[in-house]
Amino acid sequence: MKMFTALLMIVIASAAAFGQKSAEAIKEQLRDLKADSAVTVTYDAASDATKVMAIGPNAADADAKAANIQAMNFGMAFTFSGKVLAPSPEVINLTFWVMSKKPRFGGVATKWIAAINGHSLDLGEARYAAKPNDNMEYLNFKIQRSDLGKLVTGKSVNYTLGTAKFTFTPDQMKVLNAMYAVSSTN
Repeated sequence: MKMFTALLMIVIASAAAFGQKSAEAIKEQLRDLKADSAVTVTYDAASDATKVMAIGPNAADADAKAANIQAMNFGMAFTFSGKVLAPSPEVINLTFWVMSKKPRFGGVATKWIAAINGHSLDLGEARYAAKPNDNMEYLNFKIQRSDLGKLVTGKSVNYTLGTAKFTFTPDQMKVLNAMYAVSSTN
């Protein structure tokens, strides 16, 4: 009977741990992925929330020049209550930070369409913000984690923002892959 009770306790403990990941486990996974310099994990005791945030490198210079902008990178983040992620987030916030002497995306609907392995993926319309005095525009998206999974499966991921065309660089794909991996609780 003791053996059965011990086995039952192990099964219950294993089931409770399945589908969750601690903030410390996320940090360790980022070190293993060699992405801990691009993705940070911070806990705020006042709000009892943990934030996972990534900063991607700039778009290729040729893409920026063709889009008539100075530079563009992106940031991604998701938060969860406490210090344990459970379940995986359904939505991850992603913002493209665009530096341009003249607003490039203001006043027009800016859709984000990705071309992945020959298939088109509509990732929605941007919520636009700008700081004209700083020559900055912000294209804010809420991306489904499942769509992020589709992005990271691509060999070469091309995308458009409005009429501007870009390709995620290998370094940018590394950041996208890391965010997808650490947001999983499976």
